[in-house]
Amino acid sequence: MRNKRFMLYLMGIFITTIILIVFLQYNSNRNIHKLIKGNESLINEFHIIGATKKLQTDMLYIESEIHRAVIGEDSSYLKAIQNKEKNARSELFYLKSFIAADSTKSLIQHLDSLIDEKLEFGNNVLAALFMKGQSAAEEMYKSRKGRNSMGKIVSTIDSLISPRQQYLTLLAIDADKSGHRAKEWGIILAIIAGLTCMFTFWYISKKIKRQQQLYDQLNESEKKVREAGIMKENFMANMSHEIRTPMNAILGFTNLLQKEPLNEKAKEFVSSIRNSGENLLTIINDVLDFSKIEAGMMRIESSSFSLRGLLHSVETMFATRIQQKNLQLNVNVEDTIPDVLIGDAIRLTQILVNLVNNSVKFTNTGVIEIRVTTVGEKEAAIDIAFAVKDTGIGIPRNKIDAIFDRFQQVDEDTTRKYGGTGLGLAIVKQLVELQKGKIGVKSVPGEGTEFVFTIPYIISEEITENNKFQIISKEQIQLNKKNIKLLVAEDNLMNQNLMKHLLAGWDLDFDIVSNGEEAIEALKQKNFSLVLMDIQMPQIDGYRATEKIRNELKNDIPIVAMTAHAMAGEREKCLSYGMNDYISKPIRENELFKIVNDILKSNSSSTRRRNENDDNLGENVKLLNLDYLREISGGNEAFEVNMIEQFLQQVPAELEAMQEAFNKKNYVEAAHIAHNLKTSISFMGLTKIMDPHLDYIEGNAGIQNENIYVQDEIALVNTICMQAFREAKEYLEGIN
Repeated sequence: MRNKRFMLYLMGIFITTIILIVFLQYNSNRNIHKLIKGNESLINEFHIIGATKKLQTDMLYIESEIHRAVIGEDSSYLKAIQNKEKNARSELFYLKSFIAADSTKSLIQHLDSLIDEKLEFGNNVLAALFMKGQSAAEEMYKSRKGRNSMGKIVSTIDSLISPRQQYLTLLAIDADKSGHRAKEWGIILAIIAGLTCMFTFWYISKKIKRQQQLYDQLNESEKKVREAGIMKENFMANMSHEIRTPMNAILGFTNLLQKEPLNEKAKEFVSSIRNSGENLLTIINDVLDFSKIEAGMMRIESSSFSLRGLLHSVETMFATRIQQKNLQLNVNVEDTIPDVLIGDAIRLTQILVNLVNNSVKFTNTGVIEIRVTTVGEKEAAIDIAFAVKDTGIGIPRNKIDAIFDRFQQVDEDTTRKYGGTGLGLAIVKQLVELQKGKIGVKSVPGEGTEFVFTIPYIISEEITENNKFQIISKEQIQLNKKNIKLLVAEDNLMNQNLMKHLLAGWDLDFDIVSNGEEAIEALKQKNFSLVLMDIQMPQIDGYRATEKIRNELKNDIPIVAMTAHAMAGEREKCLSYGMNDYISKPIRENELFKIVNDILKSNSSSTRRRNENDDNLGENVKLLNLDYLREISGGNEAFEVNMIEQFLQQVPAELEAMQEAFNKKNYVEAAHIAHNLKTSISFMGLTKIMDPHLDYIEGNAGIQNENIYVQDEIALVNTICMQAFREAKEYLEGIN
């Protein structure tokens, strides 16, 4: 509102200033116009008076010349008299054209007749002089008519000039007044413009100062909000840690206990403990997921996944609960929907699990159905609708609008009867919207509820062999367990015992230490394949321990964070300290096994690839293939020799520059050199053997958990090139 009022003030000042300037400019222009017209009139009057006086002078000159001609009987004056007569008639014509509509028009007409009469009289005198003689001419010249005619002309000219001089004076006075008025209006305009600018500057300065005060207040408020947010995050993180740490032990040992031979009553007790723990963990996860979404840290990732495999995993996940409640779960997928899509499979699973979990919770008899259909397809994109329908208790009509609000339940006693936080559907709605989708609900109390949400996906041409939702068994590991040794850094005794049971069950060798300092010492003394690092430990926590391992020990061993912190940004924080992956507590056996399996298998594959390449570099194996060089040379041996010599000079320098750039952590330059090397080695026929290694260097240089492998690839490229250099030198020696 204040900004609007401020803009109105500025607009009013602007419009008023414009109107004032236009008014002042109009008056100033009017006075200037009057001044110009007055000056033009002055000039005309000056011309008229000048022409009139010139006419008088010419007539007096003619009178004088006639008198001299008569006295001297000299005809030489005739030409001058004739010229002056022409001038006089011309000036008289000029005056008549200016004074045609003037009040002195009668004087001009009278002057015209007098001049005609005078000129005719003069001509008669001259004619008498040359025809009758001097005496006749003198007598005529001295006659009364001759004496009075010139006097009448002078008198008439005086009568004509006198009002002109008075008018000239008036014009001068009026022009002076117009000039003064124009000057005054100009000064007024300048003063008003200056005052307006000063007022505007003062007003804007005042508003800016006020806005700055508001900004300062807002910054102070924002600072307090941030501090409150940090306090909230710290509280949530501590709560997460304090709850998840014992939950990790409870669920872990419950899973281990379930594997032991138990009687039916004990199995029931253990199952109840596990269900209660899982419910509590669900509540914790809901609160933390909502915190992530509010903090803007919920990441939506895109990768290929099997839609039907994902739905099968969800179906399997609820199979036991469905069976326990004597319900039926049906999954129907439209046949035309492609199986492999690109999108965030984890969030889709989370949405479906939340909705199906609600349906199972609120349905006592009947069927739960997951139906998947297409609602639109364009080129490589497809909009898929997911419907989760049940025959449960339903939702009253007056509660449907609020069902997606946080901390909302259908009835006040719903939490007491069924459990939950009231965050599940709020999280579902936000997860759908984060993926550019929409969600709605239809329900009839006592008959059931149907949630329908639509999410756009990209159709993938890939075929996924595995996905994140398949359960990984220990039998799937393809590693040589004799060469694997894990280091576990964990201070909680119960969690240590849990890790001992898990890793012993996987038949893996491991050591367990109680803090970060012991982990660092262990890495100094022994070689390990992977570190499972707890975050909160005494003396040196997991973050600082990882920093020391990376910076002081210069050790690129894979490190997986194990933390009860599950707050927004925790994963990114762990990765920023140099860790390779992250798993939150309570630790799921399958999830941990998959991470360990993936990291160690990747490490093993890299080692195997390097060993295979080393085996291919035997002394009897020839690397150079000069067919391409010979083809482009066209049989020009000198060209071939020049290219080989250039290869021997240029490539070693490029290899050295790539290694130096990598050592200085200038990974962009290292990747650039690796790319350029592809061209340098292509002339020697080394593309097939070296391009995979150069591609790896170009694509992975600078990635934290890949740098150790990039260094190995650089070393392997150097080894290949050394043999290629030897072969090139031998080839040149053979030619010479």
